[in-house]
Amino acid sequence: MPGRSNFKARLLPGDGPLAKVTPLVVFLVVAGVFAAGVLLGGGTGALLLGALAAGVGVLLAATWPTLSAAQRVLRVLVLAVLVAIAISVL
Repeated sequence: MPGRSNFKARLLPGDGPLAKVTPLVVFLVVAGVFAAGVLLGGGTGALLLGALAAGVGVLLAATWPTLSAAQRVLRVLVLAVLVAIAISVL
């Protein structure tokens, strides 16, 4: 799929939709969604945590070619822990 590689290349340099969002805002939103998911629990919490995991997965897939092996392992581990927490709040 030639269009797919162009899409990833366009997002990596920092001109994507999140390029203008400050890291502090991103951190606060992610922390808030995570806390809400854990505190709410049940299906709603699992849904919030699943949405967060999906976002992490998309970002991981988009940046995969630029990551070193160690960075890949750590990010996959974070994604696995997030999925495990989402399952555990059910």
